[in-house]
Amino acid sequence: MKSTWYQEPFVWLVILFPASAVIGGIVTIFLAIQSSDGLVVDDYYKQGLEINRVLERDKAALKHGLQAVLQVKNQFVHLALNAHDNYTLPPAITLQFSHSTRAGFDKQVLLKRMSDNTYQAALPELITGKFFLQLTADDWRLLKSVHLPLKQELIVSS
Repeated sequence: MKSTWYQEPFVWLVILFPASAVIGGIVTIFLAIQSSDGLVVDDYYKQGLEINRVLERDKAALKHGLQAVLQVKNQFVHLALNAHDNYTLPPAITLQFSHSTRAGFDKQVLLKRMSDNTYQAALPELITGKFFLQLTADDWRLLKSVHLPLKQELIVSS
C-alpha cells in the first residue's frame, strides 16, 4: 500500500532543517529590532575627530600637576584636589562614572567646592562593577578605572 508524502518520516526530516533556519532567522531579526545595542556609538566619526582635543586635556592636567584623592563617605563623594601653586582651582568639577560596557549605567555629578581644595556632592546610585571615572573642569581631565563600590580612598593623577 502506498502512503502519502506527509506520512513519510524522511520528508519531515528534510523539511525540518530549512524550517528551523527560517524560524531562527525570524527570531534573530525580531531580537535585533527590539533590543538596543548600548555598545555601538552613533557618532563614532565625530568622536574620532575629537581625539586631539581630548589628548590636549590630558596634557593640561599634567601641566597643572593635578592629583585628586576621592573618598566615598555616607553617600557623599569627597574630593581633595592638589595642583601647582600657580593654578587656580575651579569652583566646580564634573565627575563622570562611565560603565565599562553599558552606557545606560553611566552617571554624572557636579562636585562643588567646599573649602581650599575640597569638593563634595551626593553620590549617585551606581551598580557594582567596573567603571571609568573622569574628572573634568576648565581645560583638563583626569581618568581612572575603578571597580565599584569603592572600599578605600582612590588617588587619581595625570
